[in-house]
Amino acid sequence: MTGRERIFEGWGTSLCWWANRIGYSDSLSQKAADLFFGPEGLCLNIMRYNIGGGDDPSHNHITRTDSDVPGWYSWNEAEGKYVFDPTADFRQLNVLARCHAAAGSGAMVEAFSNSPPYYMTVSGCSSGNAIAGRDNLREDAVEDFADYLCSAAAWLKNEMGLNVVSLSPMNEPDTAYWGALSPKQEGCHFDAGESQSRLIAACGKKMEEYGLDGVIVAASDETDTGRQLDEYRSYTPEARAVIGRINTHTYGTSRAELLAKTCREDGMALWMSETDGGETFGKGAGEMGAGLWLGRKIISDFARLDPSAWVLWQVIDTHISRDGVGGRKDSGMPDVTGGYWGTATADHDRGEIVLTQKYYVLGQFSRYIRPGMRVFACGEDLLCALGDGKIVLVAVNAGGRKPLRVDLSAFGPVSGPVAAVRTSGSMKNGEHWQRLDPLEADGTGFDAVLAPSSVTTFVIEGSF
Repeated sequence: MTGRERIFEGWGTSLCWWANRIGYSDSLSQKAADLFFGPEGLCLNIMRYNIGGGDDPSHNHITRTDSDVPGWYSWNEAEGKYVFDPTADFRQLNVLARCHAAAGSGAMVEAFSNSPPYYMTVSGCSSGNAIAGRDNLREDAVEDFADYLCSAAAWLKNEMGLNVVSLSPMNEPDTAYWGALSPKQEGCHFDAGESQSRLIAACGKKMEEYGLDGVIVAASDETDTGRQLDEYRSYTPEARAVIGRINTHTYGTSRAELLAKTCREDGMALWMSETDGGETFGKGAGEMGAGLWLGRKIISDFARLDPSAWVLWQVIDTHISRDGVGGRKDSGMPDVTGGYWGTATADHDRGEIVLTQKYYVLGQFSRYIRPGMRVFACGEDLLCALGDGKIVLVAVNAGGRKPLRVDLSAFGPVSGPVAAVRTSGSMKNGEHWQRLDPLEADGTGFDAVLAPSSVTTFVIEGSF
């Protein structure tokens, strides 16, 4: 232990976009809340709620069935203007309320934005500028957009009674990902430096006006840790005075250690606020391949960033439906022997959520490494956590049967039983949080044998 590890705040997922897709169904919404946030499920406690901008109603370019997210203001013919209307996003809010309840007293909500409403943009489209690498928020709409975001956050906190801890006003902003009439989702470019800083500072002022005490501004949810570092360094003093946490995605991890070091030196909190990928790890791992990749990704992110939270992009990324939505078709069940995004598929025809081995691998971490612990990587394949009178170790084995010796001599004499839980194999014939026979610590540690293509969690109780 080096003493540098942050106190862990929890595991989470964005609700974007799956909650917008399943929230029409109370049954699917509750099943999702229980599976992902409930005590018998993944025990996630952080939910990132997408404050949708809402696109021009005459547009029909977003082809996914889940990512056409409504805004919080609706056109009122009688008044001849847009008026605040939180009921427009009833599907996502239905899921959010249930997930918050399932998570219990540790629930934390971060509100975030992919784009301003279309009528505040340069292009008139919430998917981005006609030139994707240019700012799309109009300069005269910065204050209005900050008000838009803070009014939504205040509603979540004050009217719904949710524990809103932060507001992130941008998403992967200094990229050329977001272009007008995109088929995928909302998005908005903000140049690093003055452009991002203006919005951050405006949000800080509006949060004071709305009485959002205890809610911090997080920035800037950039796609790559190196780019996030550059943006952090580019903020104006006014923006730096407002920011309470740096959020970074880890789709790219250049200079990750330097970002972590810079945040530590500045006393700045740091979250890994989004990642996933359609990749696999291990030779001949079958359905465990995607889970082994995820397990290694989690360990790598902790090793390089030492974040105080780890948040998956979205737990449900695919949907099964005969009818689709508005003429748009769903992609259906992915090939779970290969790589895929998310941990589950929503089957709207049967009203079920179909789990995968990737779901169970995530649970090997999230069910046992809990908020309040200190988390640290011990090599490429082992994540350790200390707290609440426990030592927790999660071992990823992408090869064949493998002996493991765990040295705990740094913690003094360690004896007694070591609980072990394992996920391996397939959904049909494999292990899913399977409790194994306890092992025995011998004073300085314990010995175990890791099954092929498996993830195993060990828990040692004591005065740690």
